[in-house]
Parts: sequence; structure tokens; C-alpha cells
Amino acid sequence: MLQRLPVGIQTFSELREGNYLYVDKTEAILRLITQGKYFFLSRPRRFGKSLLLSTIKSIYQGRRDLFSDLWIAQQRDWSKVNSVIHLSFASISYRELGLEEAIRVQLQATAAEHGVSFTNSDSISRMFAELLEKLADQHGKVVVLIDEYDKPLIDYLDDIPLAKANQQVMKTFYSVIKDSDPYIEFLLITGVSKFSRVSLFSDLNNLYDLTLDLDFANLLGYTQTELIHYFTPYLPAVMQRTKLDEPALWAKIQEWYNGYTWDLETAIYNPFSILNFFQAKAFRNFWFETGTPTFLPKLMRREKVYRLDDLDVVEAALGNYDIERLQLTPVLFQTGYLTLKSRDEYGLYRLDYPNHEVQASMTLYLMAEWAHEEPARTTPMVIKLHKAFLANDMEAVIDIIKTVFKKIPYPIFIQDREAYYHSLIYLTFFYLGQFAEAEVNESNARVDCVVKTPAHIYVIEFKLDETAQVAMRQIKSRDYAGAFRDDPRPKVLLGINFSSRLKSVDDWLVENA
Repeated sequence: MLQRLPVGIQTFSELREGNYLYVDKTEAILRLITQGKYFFLSRPRRFGKSLLLSTIKSIYQGRRDLFSDLWIAQQRDWSKVNSVIHLSFASISYRELGLEEAIRVQLQATAAEHGVSFTNSDSISRMFAELLEKLADQHGKVVVLIDEYDKPLIDYLDDIPLAKANQQVMKTFYSVIKDSDPYIEFLLITGVSKFSRVSLFSDLNNLYDLTLDLDFANLLGYTQTELIHYFTPYLPAVMQRTKLDEPALWAKIQEWYNGYTWDLETAIYNPFSILNFFQAKAFRNFWFETGTPTFLPKLMRREKVYRLDDLDVVEAALGNYDIERLQLTPVLFQTGYLTLKSRDEYGLYRLDYPNHEVQASMTLYLMAEWAHEEPARTTPMVIKLHKAFLANDMEAVIDIIKTVFKKIPYPIFIQDREAYYHSLIYLTFFYLGQFAEAEVNESNARVDCVVKTPAHIYVIEFKLDETAQVAMRQIKSRDYAGAFRDDPRPKVLLGINFSSRLKSVDDWLVENA
């Protein structure tokens, strides 16, 4: 009988006692807890950070019964037990109580759990220091595990004064750690982002960042080897549902969900997407459905960014950034919308989408943001465009393109008409590639767009404030259709002119090549 899939399970004891599948990471975990003391780890949301901390907590609590058939079972001295302070900033009530009071309540609950009382509860920093000292006196050095440290900042990126106030509270809270070194056995802080890491942990200058560490690149997420080893028993049901044979199924799973890397050697699957895929037995954008920060598409539109492939950055740009001046590239990398693709001899990293799931979903959200449309309405619009090309109905194609631009407020469009024109054309046809074979190029002596259906190849040139005749002359004079001469499908040439005054298509021509 197959083990249950732990969709949404973040507590190690619940997972093990409930006969859920666990991909054994205990060898890497043991290496981590035995080779150092103070660590920081950044990974995207839904990547297993909470389960990692819960597993470490069970190890330090001596719960050997939970590890009976795992690698660590015979490698650990289970008689060594430590008190654990485990704080998750995702589960404390900082929205209702305010961050400082929420931390105080959590410290009081942790103290009560361990039979400790405070002599002074006026200051959260003094409470934290006192808790560490008293627990160490009672049971030896303390393990400190802090999950989603940055949640009180990320949640208020649209309210910078409150985010800065929370930042100061957190800095005060963490300030006691360095002086409490004699009482700490091991400390691990996790989060999505590294912004403000220096200012928050400025006194903790020996906090080692695991984010790009080569030895722990596969600490979270699933490798291809792990996926095959643990999930092959679940394949038959998925093959039956998807009507794919095993090689085709593995290939499609890899295309949709693989591709994250933090060492440029190990390709990693997002565990949340994989677990949901095998549960649902269907290809969907599971990770995106858990919530995309609304500030990201807005930030991208503000900076006039509509394509994310092949971004080049230095390593320093992947790390810290200021909450008051958000820099797009590190935000996208740390939140998981981009991943490393290569590194040159000068230390320059190239970033790109990790996989189909993220690329398709981000394109959808970006198109919705630029078009001032709800994301839920964007996909049907592009599907209609796909169907219009299938039917060789150019009037319908033009009507749909007009619809894409319809909701943009006129003053905003006029102010940034070049950006809006290029971005929406690019995003619309790039997203069309999820349903048809659409190629979108920049307007530098290459055709603007090619759409391929089973029956036709459409060669399209767009112009802004010129004429459709100009677009058609360019298609012909540069022989754009010649690139597809060996393809037997009929070539259809489509020249489209867009009027910034009308905020719509005002002229178009169609001819057979």
C-alpha cells in the first residue's frame, strides 16, 4: 500500500506518525548540525523550510522513534537531548497584536512549555536572553530554530513605515543572540528573502549563509534521483490519468516542475508542486496558486520589465536589498521566480525562469498587470486568440488584440505608450505559446512574431503609429517567411498597425506568401 502524500504537512512528527511519504534528508541534516553553529538559509516559499526545522527539532529532542528507518537512525547519539526554542513568524499573531506583543506572547508560551518563568517581561530582548540562560542552566545548551523570520516584513512591503517599525522590533529581538553564545548549541534562521539581513543580524556577524553553499544545495527540494526513487510507485495512477507512457511522463514532469538550482550543478524540484501533482494526477500551476505577492507584477510594470529570461547579475545583487528601495532581480531570485542558469569567469550569474510552471504563471500575471485585467480573465482571452488562429479567422485575431488593450487607462497608456505597446504584444504572444507554437522576438531586424498551427504559419509584424502597409512591406522586403520555406504549411503574412491615439489597432493587412 502506498504511503500518503504529505501535501501541506509541515510537522515532522505528524508526517512520520501518519504514515506519510518522507524523502530522507537526514544525512545532509546531520552534516549541517555537526559542522557549525550559526546558520541562515533562504529558499522560496513552499520549499520545505518549515519541515526542515521541525525535523531538526525532533532530532535534538531525541525522538529516535520517528527516525527508525531513516539514514540518521544509526548515526546519532540519541541520548544527547537539548531544549529547543522553535519560533515561526508565520504563526504568531503579529497582525492582530502587533509584532512586539506577538513575540512576547510566543516567548511566554515557550517558557511555560519548559516550566520557566520570567523575572521581567517588559522587554522582548531581555525575555529572550533570560529564556536562553534559564533553559541552558536546566538542560544544557539550547537549540534555536526561527522559521519565516521575514514574514512581518514581506507582508508590509506596501506599508513601508510599518515594515520599518517591524524591522526595528526584529533587530532588537535578535540583538541578544551574540551575547547569549554560551547558552546556544545550534541556531538556524530561515526565510524567503535576505533583505535587511545585515541590519537585522548586524550583531550576529558569525551567521553563515547556506543559500548558495555547494554542500547543501539539495538540503531542500527533490533531486531527479530522489524523485525517481520515492515517486516511481505513484506513476501508474498518473499514467492512467494523463494517458502518457512512463518516459513521456517523466519528461513532462521535468519540464513543468524541475529546474531550481543554487549550485549550478544540482537541479531541484519544488516539493510542494511535486506532491500536489502526484496527488491531483494533473499538470497545474500548484505553486503559483498558493499566492503570488501582488507587489511583484506592480514592481515589474513600474520598472518597465516584462521579460525575465537571461538576466545577468553579480552575486552581490542576489543578496541583500533595502525594503525602501526594492530591487527587482534579487526579489525575483529569492522568491523563486528566477533561478541560476550559469556563471561566467568574471562571477556574473545568468538568471532565468526555473521551469514551465513558473514561466507560464508569471507571464499570465504580468499580462494581467499590464492590461489592467484580472488574471482569471487573461487565460480565456489568449485561448480565444489561439482558437482564432486555428480557424484562420484574422478578423477575430484583430478583435482579440484590440480587447487586450481596451482596459488600460488612457492617461497611463499615453504616458508609457512605447512600454505598453511592446510589453503587451510580447506578453500576449509569449503566453499564446502555452497553447500554440508562438515565437516572439525583439524588433531588431527579426520578425516580431510567428504563430504556428497545424494548418498554417503566420508571420506577423506590428507597427506603432505607422501603417499596415509599412508592416507588410517590411515582412516582404526582409523575406521573413523565407525562414520557413521548407515547411509545407501555407504562410500567412499579417501586418498590423497600432494607433496610440486610438489605443487600438487601426489598420491591418493579410496576404498569402
